[in-house]
Amino acid sequence: MCCEQFNASEIREYAKARIKQLGMAGEGGVRINTAGCLDRCELGPVIVVYPEAVWYSYIDREDIDEIIDQHLGKGQVVERLLI
Repeated sequence: MCCEQFNASEIREYAKARIKQLGMAGEGGVRINTAGCLDRCELGPVIVVYPEAVWYSYIDREDIDEIIDQHLGKGQVVERLLI
């Protein structure tokens, strides 16, 4: 299994655009970074939010929106997407 089977690159680009659209990017803001393999392939694609080191899996853009809105925007962990 590979993250690209879940359109990981496309979703990353979507997340980057959404962060910019919301004005959360830039110095001192949110950075969407490619990390390479996180060795969790059996769990599907993975996002890790630092500095908290919270690990999420996702299925679609709606999951990404929820992570951005709830975790990055409001500081609330999205329990249903935790791994």
